[in-house]
Amino acid sequence: MLRARPSLRRLRKIAALPRDALTVAPFYTRAMTMPDDLQLGQAAPLPTSPDDARLDRVPNPHADTDYVARFTAPEFTSICPVTGQPDFAILVIDYVPGDWLVESKSLKLYLGAFRNHGAFHEDCTVAIGKRLRDLLAPRYLRIGGYWYPRGGIPIDVFWQTGELPKNAWLPDPGVPPYRGR
Repeated sequence: MLRARPSLRRLRKIAALPRDALTVAPFYTRAMTMPDDLQLGQAAPLPTSPDDARLDRVPNPHADTDYVARFTAPEFTSICPVTGQPDFAILVIDYVPGDWLVESKSLKLYLGAFRNHGAFHEDCTVAIGKRLRDLLAPRYLRIGGYWYPRGGIPIDVFWQTGELPKNAWLPDPGVPPYRGR
């Protein structure tokens, strides 16, 4: 049975509660307490480097179900460690969560921290995947870094960990091979 979305009045009541009293709205299948030290809902400056960035995780309300969560960062940037020139990529992160989900604002800030970070394409892509793996312990995770050409050669980097569960649907990443993306 589908439930109606909560009214604006109900959402305002929820928003007025103290942070430590917030639980997931009742239209979820089970209630859970959210951590009270999240960057979500607070002013958070862009970290100066990926090492300084804090990634937050939240409990998965459907940890007993295999499903794929996807994050796409179409304007990812970093700096070439040799030339100091900016590098641009489309990142596609797919994962089948276990007990934890990555909190999206903290992921956005973490990815933004690469903006002034000098690293090769392979290093950026694989380091992001490993950091998420270590934080979340997902059943499956893959990351694709579709880097725009520098010197006439595009570099696409792919990394994954775990086996995709048989009952999880993993769509195509949706990024075509380079043809002047």
